[in-house]
Formats: sequence, structure tokens, C-alpha cells
Amino acid sequence: MHYTLHQLKIFRKISETKSITRAAEQLYLTQPAVSIQLKKLQEQFDIPLTEVVGRKLYITDFGQEIASASDRILKEAELMESKTLAYKGHLVGALKISVVSTGKYVMPYFLADFLSSHPGIDLIMDVTNKAAVVQSLEVNEVDFALVSVLPDHLQIDKEVLMDNKLFLVKSEANQQSVETFPMIYREEGSATRRAMEHVLKDSSLPGQKKIELTSNEAVKQAVIAGLGQSIMPVIGIKNELESGALEIVHFPGLPVTTSWNLIWLKSKNLSPIAQAYIEYLRAEKHKIIDEHFAWHDKY
Repeated sequence: MHYTLHQLKIFRKISETKSITRAAEQLYLTQPAVSIQLKKLQEQFDIPLTEVVGRKLYITDFGQEIASASDRILKEAELMESKTLAYKGHLVGALKISVVSTGKYVMPYFLADFLSSHPGIDLIMDVTNKAAVVQSLEVNEVDFALVSVLPDHLQIDKEVLMDNKLFLVKSEANQQSVETFPMIYREEGSATRRAMEHVLKDSSLPGQKKIELTSNEAVKQAVIAGLGQSIMPVIGIKNELESGALEIVHFPGLPVTTSWNLIWLKSKNLSPIAQAYIEYLRAEKHKIIDEHFAWHDKY
């Protein structure tokens, strides 16, 4: 067999998109060029990789096997290239991180100087809820994930970055009793939602769900508007606390303090970029906290 990495890359994209047209668009190639490379790859196998039914492209079971093998081969090839460059003193490639939504207030500060020192590194950072973050780590789509609650079904390594404090907050204009004012929740699967439910279970705060929103930013704006109160990470409301738009309500059992953890699969073969980033964090994280998060300790 004489397939090329270029052919495997094209076929991997075809298997992901189930379309030659979309694969061509995402690879910045012409449709005929993609079709030709698919044909050349198919010529090396006696079993069909794809089939067309009703003008729709399908990947055969055998094709799925070849797509999975292609993905493994391409990742190994990328790793070989990055290791070669690392031996030359250069870090070139992608650093992929999945971050829970509130983590967007934390992660950029732990990345800025590292990326500035290594201009050959591209950052791919997805910000979503906890369930999606853990899934992306589990299926090996990312190098690292930033979470405040560790997944208990995965074998992981971790680097603790900093504390994560959650307080009960309300609009400064709201004068209603906290025992009667509606509670605004994050969605199911959110670590903030989990912490909130733990507090509400043993408190006199209203436990009935009134409003559920799918991002920390949406919850913050709803609280400012007077729709209710919520238990929120202080990391995401610094400006609102300083301006007076929000205020912390001191309540028994609060704050809840967890940690921001950068985690990765224990079994993962880390790239030189990922290894360099862990070393950077271990050397610099306390300096980063002192420079950018000293305000955090006053709450």
C-alpha cells in the first residue's frame, strides 16, 4: 500500500463531515481535488470505504475502521513533527483546552505569557458546560480540561491552579428577604449548579427552581436585573461587586470553596507542547495568582 498522509487527512475529514463538499471547504481544497484523493485511497483497498445512497454519502463499517486508523496515524505523525521541532528548541503546533464556562475568567491569565513566549503555538480553547468539558477530555479531543469538580469516572492527573469561591449574590437594589426571593439556577451538569444544590439542601433559602439559565454571564445579568438571587463564583463578578451592581449576601454555609483544576488523562501521551505547558504552570502559577488574582483573597 502507498497511501499518503494527505489522503488519510482528507478521508478523516470526509468521515467527520459525511460530505465531500464540506470536507473540501474545511480543508480549503477544491471538491475535485478531494474526490481524486478519495479515489486514489479507495484503489488501495478491495472493500468499499464509502457508499452513496440517494445522493447521500455514507461511510461503510470498513471505512469507519480506516478512518479511526487514519486518525491514530495522523496524530502520531503530528507528534513526531512536534518532537522534532522540540529537539531543535521550537514548540510548534496546537494546545487544545476545554474550559467550563466560569473558567473563562481564569484560564486566559494562565496562558498569556506561555503563548507569548512560544509564538508557534496555536491555542484552541472551547468554553462550555462541565458535562461537555469532561466528555471532550474522555474522548481525547483535548489536551487539558479546566474544571472545579473532578470527574470520578476517569483516571486523571491534575494541577491545582487556584481557589474558586462561591457566594450568594443579589442586586444592590433588591431589598427582599433572601429567604423568599427567587433563586436563579445554572443548568443541569454545571458544577455551579451542583454546589448550589448542596447548599440549598441544608439551608432556609428557597429551593424551588424559578429560573434556569445556561451560562454564568446570563445568570449574572438576570440577578442584576432583579429577577432573583443566585450562588455564583466570585471570580466572574469582580467588576459588578466593585461598581455596586451586585452585592454579596453573607449566609450560613457560604462561601463554598473549591479549586480550579487543570486535568488530563493519566494514560495520555502528552505532546511536547502539553508537557512544556505543565512545567510552565508549576513554575509560574503563584506569580500569576499574585499579579492577577490578589483581589480574590479579600472576599
